[in-house]
Amino acid sequence: MLKRLFDIIVSLIFICILSPLLIIIAVAIKLGSKGNIFYLQERMGLNGKVFKIFKFRTMVPNADKSGLLTIGQNDSRITRIGKILRNYKVDELPQLFNVLIGDMSIVGPRPEVKKYVDLYTSEQRRVLTVQPGITDYASIQYVNESELLQKFDNPEEAYINEIMPHKLQLNLYYIDNRSLKTDISIIFATIIHIFKK
Repeated sequence: MLKRLFDIIVSLIFICILSPLLIIIAVAIKLGSKGNIFYLQERMGLNGKVFKIFKFRTMVPNADKSGLLTIGQNDSRITRIGKILRNYKVDELPQLFNVLIGDMSIVGPRPEVKKYVDLYTSEQRRVLTVQPGITDYASIQYVNESELLQKFDNPEEAYINEIMPHKLQLNLYYIDNRSLKTDISIIFATIIHIFKK
């Protein structure tokens, strides 16, 4: 209950503070390329419930039909404004509304698409016992994930066999040690990482 109240208050504060930026980004996306302002993708949340995650659109329409992973900043599907949004992670800001309506939390394991959740072991599926979040330990450690994947001959295989298991390990550590103090420290660490970029 305390975490939910914290999520509502923090998401409302961020939405109010960032509303001018959100409007500017929305206009830039609309003027920069054809397609919707927002990108909605089905993810698996608490107890495996499917919900639609909100993001600012950073790719050409229907880009996900040619692959779910983004490989590097030079992925031809990424729009010009999309590269900037991804670089500073501001394409994730609309997820504040996911938090507000109760699909997500500010801090928690990043929600994954069903294709990859189906590969989880029974232990890894424990990440579905808590509300997914906008940021977590794994988001901070793998802030440059798309660039990292670019180094592999088979990016998806590398993601499934190397990156995803480690991210899930970090998620399980968070679940076993979560607290309001931990959430606050992760939020500040995320902000610091964004400003460093």
